Amino acid sequence: MNAMGDLPEDAPAAGESHRHRAIWISDVHLGTPGCQADCLLDFLRHHESDTLYLVGDIVDGWQLRKGWYWPQSHNDVVQKVLRKARKGTRVVYVAGNHDEMARQFLGMRFGDIEIVDEVMHPLMDGRKLWVIHGDLFDGVLQHARWLALLGDTLYTLILKLNKWFNAIRHRFGFSYWSLSQYLKHKVKKAVNFITEFEHAVVGEARRRGYQGVVCGHIHKAEIREIDGLLYCNDGDWVESLTALVETVEGELKLVHWPWRGGEKAGQLPRLAAPAQLVTP
Repeated sequence: MNAMGDLPEDAPAAGESHRHRAIWISDVHLGTPGCQADCLLDFLRHHESDTLYLVGDIVDGWQLRKGWYWPQSHNDVVQKVLRKARKGTRVVYVAGNHDEMARQFLGMRFGDIEIVDEVMHPLMDGRKLWVIHGDLFDGVLQHARWLALLGDTLYTLILKLNKWFNAIRHRFGFSYWSLSQYLKHKVKKAVNFITEFEHAVVGEARRRGYQGVVCGHIHKAEIREIDGLLYCNDGDWVESLTALVETVEGELKLVHWPWRGGEKAGQLPRLAAPAQLVTP
């Protein structure tokens, strides 16, 4: 049995299947209870691409060092990505801070997956995007690692509370709602940090000669123009459940792919219509 019930892993799914030039996902945090692996697995089943960018924090080494947590659904996500690579999708793994162990393998390949610290993506219209995780622009991580680790512990606690809250929501058929994301967007210091992070990343992209940047790290999905450059954040699979895609027509969009409660055993979950935000 797989993570979705009795259906085989590659069974035809209800609903549309989407094809893209590129897909970016990050901050999956496999190895943690907060990871929404079932939602991501469902997304990967419904979306194919020429290139799949894994933009850091795919596996959470910080939490795995504290205690082993690896349910079948997390293994299913890994196997799905490996299968895509074997079938011809170019898969690029950009190391992050929670999976910083990958940085010792930069320039190598693992199961047809490229391991890099950064990479350039050429858009259909000729613009070049700098693809990075973004942790190098996090002042807390760079100058006070102990504070970042403390914050990670508190964040994990909030996610545990959120898990129970969403279990109740799912009983009544409501979609996933993130307490941590709500707090992040309401606390002034958090909002200021996000703004400073975005401008720092864009500034460095400009200095390097790129026309835009794609990153993760802060778990806030966004497509917007900052100081004349394109800023894209693909969000995460803990809070926002989002991915960034470049369509076959060359449009950049954010896709929200939540798992809605109330599924019966052996059935595919009901899929929310992807909320797609086009660049200005």
